[in-house]
Amino acid sequence: MLVVMRFNKRCICTFFNLVTLLLVHMLRHLLVPHLRRHCSTAASSTHWNEEWAKAGLGAARAGSSDVLNRVMFIQLGFGVDQHGDRSLGSTKAAVRAVRQAIETNSIPGMVHAVPGGRKNMLVHVKLGVPAEALHVDLDEVAKVFPYGKLLPIDVVPGGLAYGSGRVVTELGDADGDDTALVAVACVSIGYHDPTDESTRPATWDTRDGH
Repeated sequence: MLVVMRFNKRCICTFFNLVTLLLVHMLRHLLVPHLRRHCSTAASSTHWNEEWAKAGLGAARAGSSDVLNRVMFIQLGFGVDQHGDRSLGSTKAAVRAVRQAIETNSIPGMVHAVPGGRKNMLVHVKLGVPAEALHVDLDEVAKVFPYGKLLPIDVVPGGLAYGSGRVVTELGDADGDDTALVAVACVSIGYHDPTDESTRPATWDTRDGH
């Protein structure tokens, strides 16, 4: 009788072990790909653009006569892209950098500070990305902004490229390429003062009492 009980316990333990392994296997094959797809979508600015469009928002392109000579706010951010096809450049890292620069700030005062309200707010973006991945899809970057007029985006060599120590071909890494990219974004917002002929904003010095 005792031998039978021990045998039954072993069978039960073995059964539960098999069930556990089966569940882990199912989660890896069903849940992980879903998370990868979600992460891939989250890394893009497309869903932001769709969200803005549904709300009747989205930045417009600034006209040739729009000059940012009154700066109200400067925001900085950085974005990291650890995996992907490096021949596509630094777009993903740049989008993340711009998002980080603006998504933790609230600027309700711009409605009153900018003549004409937020629709006349000028937005200038300067991106620093690694020289070996200098290409950036500027349309994707533009989709991040919900309102204002977007001035031409400047892209300069900067940021950082480094080895992540891991190659994930499922995420687009080439064989043996563990290059990760870091982009830095400076987002300046303000407006154009037509009474001032300056083509750039003033720089203030605290020694002058400002």
